[in-house]
Amino acid sequence: MISDIAIILAGLLMIAGSIFAAVAALGIIRLPDLYTRMHAASKAGSVGSGMMLIALALTSNATGETLRAIAAVFFFLLTAPISAHLLAKAAYAVGYRLWSGSVLDEMPPLPVDERSSGTPSPEEAGSAEGRT
Repeated sequence: MISDIAIILAGLLMIAGSIFAAVAALGIIRLPDLYTRMHAASKAGSVGSGMMLIALALTSNATGETLRAIAAVFFFLLTAPISAHLLAKAAYAVGYRLWSGSVLDEMPPLPVDERSSGTPSPEEAGSAEGRT
């Protein structure tokens, strides 16, 4: 009886997770700019994959698989929004523009330091080769 309920619940979670993943994929294709596409991928993709992993945890017979699936859900929910935020901030810093239909841009202009990467410029690289 309980296993039947778990299987039905897992099936519903798989369907809902698939719908969220499909909406995320559709958002990546249809949305107008980098920032809205990233939002769709990080939010809907995380929820969809989380639902499918919870369904796996419900139907798994092994404790190790269940614990790994639950750990993966926490991993997705902790890392996807943070990485999307950092990627969007980096994209804004290098000059990717918002969609022209965007209503509000609350981000202050970020200074871009081209030399912060630690990579030597071609002139510095040439002078370093001459020293060796």
